[in-house]
Amino acid sequence: MSQKIKVGKNFELEIPKVYDVLKENAEKEIENILENYPKALKMWNILKNDPEVNACWDIANYIAVAKLHYNDHGDVHAKVVAANALKMLQILLEHGILPDVMEEKAGDEDDAHLVVLAGALLHDIGNQVHREHHNLHGVYLAIPLLNRLLPQIYGNSEKMYEIRGHILHTIYAHESDTKDLTKEAALVGIADGTDMTKGRGRVAFDSGNVNIHTVSALSIEHVEIMEGTDKPVRILIEMNNSAGVFQVQETLAKKIAGSPLEPYIEIIAQTEPEGAPDSRIIHRIVIKKDRFEAL
Repeated sequence: MSQKIKVGKNFELEIPKVYDVLKENAEKEIENILENYPKALKMWNILKNDPEVNACWDIANYIAVAKLHYNDHGDVHAKVVAANALKMLQILLEHGILPDVMEEKAGDEDDAHLVVLAGALLHDIGNQVHREHHNLHGVYLAIPLLNRLLPQIYGNSEKMYEIRGHILHTIYAHESDTKDLTKEAALVGIADGTDMTKGRGRVAFDSGNVNIHTVSALSIEHVEIMEGTDKPVRILIEMNNSAGVFQVQETLAKKIAGSPLEPYIEIIAQTEPEGAPDSRIIHRIVIKKDRFEAL
């Protein structure tokens, strides 16, 4: 099942129905986590209802999906990333691991949740300019946006600008080839890598973008954030096909390696059910010029 969503005035994207479920679950998770954090909850309500933010999500998605045939990079992706980042933040706090905002005494738990939330929701808006350097584009797009929205939460201008700085770092450093220097940035970057379920991969694959990235994305059934045993946070990935290992290795593991959170996160990827044969994603591939086509 799929649905069409409007992007701008004259373009529609056909989106799998599963996106509704992903979006609904992410929104519920965000609201449940932020229930006791009034500043972060207010920021959530401001961002999700702001016309400029929604336009940023729409156009970023248009460039990524319609023009580049990538996976979803719109509001569903942003909200899934935010939910997963906040889940990890909660577990770290329960284990006494403080984010940088709290370590440097620039803010409290509420402020830390706001930084992670805002960074996650805005991390990909730079795609509307171009995929290349989208993390940098995201920073300069976010500055006037945050200048407009953060005063609705912070009365102290100096504190507001410090919080803005932390958010901007999460946006700039979310890519694996840019070193994240704060735990908040690492949370956003790693959570970005956890949004790899096959629902997101469907659009790119169906549009004809057949490669190891799209095939491996369709191998991921479910990603769950939970408390770990050897380390505080466990990311459990259930696959229907061992091709999903590529997605885990290239998308997620690279974001954890060398980050401030590497000592605190473990990854377990497994095929489900145990002992079952791999599910077939493609039957045959035909190479036409420089393009693969699945038959």
